[in-house]
Amino acid sequence: MYRLLRTCWGALFGALLCISTQVHAQQDGGLSNVGVVQSLILTVAPEALYTQSDFGKRIAREIEAESLEIAADNRRIEAELTAEERELTELRDSLDPAEFRSRAEAFDEKVQRLRREQDEKARAVGTRNEEARRALLTAAQPILLQLMIESGAVAVLDRRVVLLSVDSVDITEQAILRVNDEFGDGEAILPLRP
Repeated sequence: MYRLLRTCWGALFGALLCISTQVHAQQDGGLSNVGVVQSLILTVAPEALYTQSDFGKRIAREIEAESLEIAADNRRIEAELTAEERELTELRDSLDPAEFRSRAEAFDEKVQRLRREQDEKARAVGTRNEEARRALLTAAQPILLQLMIESGAVAVLDRRVVLLSVDSVDITEQAILRVNDEFGDGEAILPLRP
């Protein structure tokens, strides 16, 4: 009888342990497996993937350097134009009105041309950032696909469009590590700026 009772308790304890494990696995979506996340749906934060990758950091440094160069150019141009305007103003009384008007119009055209050129440079810097973002996401697709396969997932969603999820389905950190391993500073994605 004691032996039967002990066997029943053992079986009951084993069943409870099994049920407890299954309940825990259901609660965390089966994500408690050691190693790679196991989930049907994964999320990634594209902005973090870009800004925290070695490639994104390199592009940010290049854009900052280009922006500083444009700002320095703007200050130099402004100083030159101010001096030129001052000189034109001083010549106003000594020049023939038609010649002054001609010089003033030429000056205005120069100012407009330089403004357009500098604005174009600034737009190009902004465009470069967006191009780099798209290039990285395109280059990272095989890496995200591999993470998806390893996880047994059927989809990788942009974390920004997911209303609610557990942190354990976010593969952004793993993706950043693999992107860094695969591409480094991303010279193969977008060449270094001279």
